Formats: sequence, structure tokens, C-alpha cells
Amino acid sequence: MSSYLITIGTIIAIQAITVCGLNVIVGYAGQISLGHAAFFGIGAYSAALLSTKAGLSFWAGLPFVVLISGFVGLLLGLPSLRVREDFLAITTIGINFIVEAVFLYVPFFGGALGIGGIPRIYLFGLKLKGLAFFSLCLFFLVIVLLVCWWFSRSWAGLACFALREEESAASSMGISPVRFKLLAFVVGTAMAGVGGALYAHYMRFIAATDFSFPVSISFLSMVVLGGMGTLWGPLVGALILGALPELFRPVENYRILFYMVLLLLMIRFQPGGILGERSLLRHKILPALLGGRS
Repeated sequence: MSSYLITIGTIIAIQAITVCGLNVIVGYAGQISLGHAAFFGIGAYSAALLSTKAGLSFWAGLPFVVLISGFVGLLLGLPSLRVREDFLAITTIGINFIVEAVFLYVPFFGGALGIGGIPRIYLFGLKLKGLAFFSLCLFFLVIVLLVCWWFSRSWAGLACFALREEESAASSMGISPVRFKLLAFVVGTAMAGVGGALYAHYMRFIAATDFSFPVSISFLSMVVLGGMGTLWGPLVGALILGALPELFRPVENYRILFYMVLLLLMIRFQPGGILGERSLLRHKILPALLGGRS
């Protein structure tokens, strides 16, 4: 495998880890979040500061990164859960802009110069880069998928599904909307923190613009395209939208426009995504390919 393909695969794997977290918030709990890049950035900046200023290795700093991302998600999730639908979307957009502004204007976070000199990850004394780093990202992606699979089958996951489908009916059965929506928010932001930590140690330089609002739109597009609330949907979305910019380099400047149009088309014609419950792939294409067997 060439170094170019390994680089693309590494970025897609990191994005897939982060998008799986967004799927827990949007797909499982039914909360509209348009600011997930903020938590991706919090994970990246936490890892960068812990390694460059505190001198911690990636492995020693990772538990702190997960705790910081989850804790900030808890703090920011509390006021966000007091509003719904359009107002929740606007609130999460605001969170993204506030976090980006803090990274950009507070000197402790490097300001406009960002943070450089982030060390590489070592494992058993070996420096991880290229194919080794790609394998590490795949390892974390498998762990995140296993956590999503477990969460979707746990009592907490089933409660989130019930709240997503009909919050009033679920509340009447004794399911606390605040408790379980907040739990989904914390789990999703913690996963974004893991993705951010891997991103920081892979790029070795981060800046506030790496976690801007268009990045949040990209993450949401991956979830919607692959299939909200499904296990493999975020991975499929990350694969497709992670590879398309490389295939269409000449129109790279129109990427966000393309994502927005794609979002509108998917919401209009395939609201469940490629792997959703009522998708053409699951109900038309796959049965036809399998000779009538679904």
C-alpha cells in the first residue's frame, strides 16, 4: 500500500471514530448537533497540551483526554438539553464558534499560531508512523464500534432509542430524558476526544481552523449519508465522503456546497441514509443482488 493511500486511510479512520460519537448523539438519542468539531478539537488540544507542556505520552494522556472531552461535553450538554430541535441546532453551532474562538484568541492554546511539535506515538519503544499508525487508528475504530454495539443493546441505549422515537411516551414510562440524553452526549463527545487525540499526534500540528463549523457539517453529512442510528452507517459515510475529496480535487473549493446539497437530497429522498431502515440498498438493491433473498 502506498504512503498516499495509508495517509487517506488514516484520516478516514480518525474521522470514522469521531463520527461514531456523533452517531450516538444524533442517531441514537435523536439530538441535533451541529458543533461536533468543537469536541473533536477539545480532544486534539487536550492531547497536544498534555504532551507538549505536561510531558505526558499519548498513552498516559489518553485517559485524561477522554475525561476532559466527556466532562466538557457534560458541561456544554446541560444547557443544550434545555432546548429542542431548531434551537438545539443553533445552540450547538454557537458552541462550535465559541470553542474555536477560545482556541484562536487565548494565548494558552497557541492563538493563531496553533500548537506544533506534538510528539509521535510510541508503542513498546517503536515510533508509530505510516502503516503502524494506520493500524493503531483501526484498533481504536474497532473499540469504538464495539462500544457503540454494546451501547445500542444496553438499557441506556434502548432508553435513548425510545426517547428518539417518542419522548413523551418514553417519559411516561419513567425514562428520564435529561439523564439519558446527557449520557449519550457524554459518550459521543468522549469518542470525539479520542479521534481528536489521534489527529493531533498524527498531524503533529493543530490550529483552531482545523475544528471550524464546516468540519462539523462534514461529520454530520457522514452520519446522514451512511445511516443515522445504525452501527455501520457512520463508517460507510466516512469512507465515501473521506474518499470523494481525493477523487474530485478540482472542485475541492465547492466541498461544503456539495455536502449541503447531499444532506438535502438524503433528507428528502433517503432520510434513513444508505444503511437506514427504509433505504433502497437494504430493500431493493441487496434483495435483487441476492436473488430475492433479503
